[in-house]
Amino acid sequence: MRNNEASEKPTENEKALIIMVDDNPANLRIGKNVLSEKYSVATAPSVEKLFSLLESNSPAMILLDVDMPEKNGYEAIRILKSKPETQDIPVIFLTARTESNDEFAGLSLGAVDYIAKPFQPPLLLKRIEIHLLVEAQRKKLEKQADELQDFNDNLQRMVEKKTESIINLQNAMLKTIAELVECRDDITGGHIERTQKGIKILVEAMMENSTYSEETKDWNIELLLQSCQLHDVGKISINDNVLKKPGRLNKKEYDDMKNHVIFGEQIIQKIETLANENDFLRYAKIFAAYHHEKWDGTGYPLGLKGKEIPLLGRVMAIADVYDALVSARPYKPAYAHEKAVEIIAKGSGTQFDPALVEIFVRSAELFKA
Repeated sequence: MRNNEASEKPTENEKALIIMVDDNPANLRIGKNVLSEKYSVATAPSVEKLFSLLESNSPAMILLDVDMPEKNGYEAIRILKSKPETQDIPVIFLTARTESNDEFAGLSLGAVDYIAKPFQPPLLLKRIEIHLLVEAQRKKLEKQADELQDFNDNLQRMVEKKTESIINLQNAMLKTIAELVECRDDITGGHIERTQKGIKILVEAMMENSTYSEETKDWNIELLLQSCQLHDVGKISINDNVLKKPGRLNKKEYDDMKNHVIFGEQIIQKIETLANENDFLRYAKIFAAYHHEKWDGTGYPLGLKGKEIPLLGRVMAIADVYDALVSARPYKPAYAHEKAVEIIAKGSGTQFDPALVEIFVRSAELFKA
């Protein structure tokens, strides 16, 4: 669409401009007399003069003779159609050529009509009127399409802004819940943030090495990394006497502590019931429910074995244990990074998924960093 508004539909007091191009002065006089009652008419005796006029005018239509010296009408229309500022101006050939091949050639070059001379004035006026009406409708449709595109763009921006607002709210709520868990379990402070970083390292390494590629191909990594912050949310329901005990737990206390995975799954299940199922909650529930299962079936709460354990649970198991090993606890000192890697490597095939242990060992320096 051209930016020059001079070619738009004229007002009631403004006549549409038509440029007539012909090397015969008599033809130009006749044409101007026929057209002047309804249109503003400019005449050009050559193609060169036509392009000179176009430098300061944007006509509604060009009437173009074919046979002219220097440049003919076919050459002129090729130039017109090659320039963005003139390519949409309707062109009608007015010519003494009457062969069908000539008409076909003119229309093929982009002319809207091909009228033989001598022309009948009423017929010429009617055909000009029809083509200008078609052009006006085309411009109207283009304008409506532009307005619709602007509306769609604005709507898309509104949706994106609203989505961003919802995501920010979701992240703020997640951070608040995670901090609430860590405030209650002050013994393991920073654990949620560190395991989130560990999950990111493992998942990216899995993708890079095509480990479990079929299972991971549809993962939404952004949601996955957000949701893993809820893996210990069930600790909210654990009694302070157990959660904050400054020493090793006895058997009953340990059994009570193990219930945090069940409570976590139940909490997320309640949210899921209210909010409808989605990937974020599905990931969160897997992290919460299965991160203490072990590859050999000796974990809790269900004693699942091998690939019965959902993959995200197996991933979290490594990130969770690594952070526990390198962090000080009331019942143990913090292990060195190398010692933690050694312990996890020895747990391959018993506590941990062997394929994931291999990924972990390859990525160990990233965990250390």
